[in-house]
Parts: sequence; structure tokens; C-alpha cells
Amino acid sequence: MTALASASQTPEIFYPTGDGEPVAETYDHFYALLITLEVLRQYLTGQQATVLGNQFLYYAQGFPRLRTAPDVMVIFGVEPGGRDNYKIWEEGQVPAVIFEMTSPGTRTQDESFKKTLYEQLGVQEYWQFDPKGEWIPEKLRGYRLRGETYELIADGQSQPLQLRLTVEGNLIGFYRLETGEKLLIPDELATALEAAESQAAQERQRAEEERQRAEALATELQRYRDRFGDLPES
Repeated sequence: MTALASASQTPEIFYPTGDGEPVAETYDHFYALLITLEVLRQYLTGQQATVLGNQFLYYAQGFPRLRTAPDVMVIFGVEPGGRDNYKIWEEGQVPAVIFEMTSPGTRTQDESFKKTLYEQLGVQEYWQFDPKGEWIPEKLRGYRLRGETYELIADGQSQPLQLRLTVEGNLIGFYRLETGEKLLIPDELATALEAAESQAAQERQRAEEERQRAEALATELQRYRDRFGDLPES
């Protein structure tokens, strides 16, 4: 009886973490993906959220073939940190925002299958970014869920992220809605850090020069006192 019961058990379902396909078609697409991923990851640090890039999104338990791999997806209400893949039924949350770095080669899938799928899943916003401007003249196009269907986003603002999105060359620029402050990309962060360190070094140098001048003045006053006595009171 034990052998029969064991043989009748349902085998564990395997959900792959990759398919061996390249991450992106071109360097521009890959760079835009990486920068978007890192900028949003830094932005959401400390929040109950995670940002994943080019990882399988499984949306039907028991059916590992039903999956897609968004270029960048932002999920709120989950533990921060990376995952090998993302299963909606385990995490309990659907991605709030998805970005696809699109091209003529992926246009049909991005405009039909993925757009319809994200609508049905309830993804609040879906952004397509064409870094080369090959089929989206404005390069960046966003959709927001209204009811059960997507509508074009006219103002360039992401409500779930509370950010304004712009096109900056071959990258997406992100700005805080509340302050207008730009979220710096790694190169800009490095430059800003270098400038801050340089300013701090200059401040330290000025402080040291002031200290040396104060010490020199104190020494000179002491010499005066040693020679002529205390200074007369006014």
C-alpha cells in the first residue's frame, strides 16, 4: 500500500529560472534595462517592494509554460530583494509597473500578447521604451489601467512610483513628483559623490588654513605680551 501511495503522488512541478535567450537585442536596450533597474532599485530602498529585471513571471500555478519575462517589473507589498523567478500565487502581489525595452523585433509581442496579458493580470502601468526610436517616435509610451483596459498616459507621470518619466537620450529619466529632483544614474551618482568629496576637501582645507592663521595670531600676541606686557584695555 505504501508503494502504491508513493507512486500515485503528483510529481513536483519545476519552474525554470531562465531560457538561455539573450537579455536584450542591442547594447542600447541592455543598458536602458540595467539603468532603469538600478535607478528604481535605489529609489525604493527601504520600502516594502522589489524590482526585478529579465526574470520569469509565472502567473498560473501548475502551468510552468504560462510565463513571461518583463525587462523590469516593480512589485509593492512584498519582501525586498532578488528572486530567481516570481510566482504571483506565492507572493500574493501582481507587479504594479512593468517596463519593456522594445524594438521592431519585439513590437508585435509587446503590443499584443504582453499588453493584453498585463491588462488581464491587473498590472497598473505598462511602459514601452524604444531607445533607438525605431517604431515609437517619442521613444517612451505608457499605459495606465482604467477599469480593465489600458489608456495612454498623457502626462508622463507614473502614479504607483510617484515619478515623472522623460526621455534622455537612450535612457529614461526619472524625477520625483513632489520635489522635481532627478534620480541619478550610477555615473551621475559617482560624479555627484566626487564633487561632494571635493567640496568637503576644500572645506577641510579652508578650516585648516583658518586654524593655522588663528594659531599664528595667538603666537604673535603672546610674543607681544612677553615683550611689552598685556595689551592696554580700551
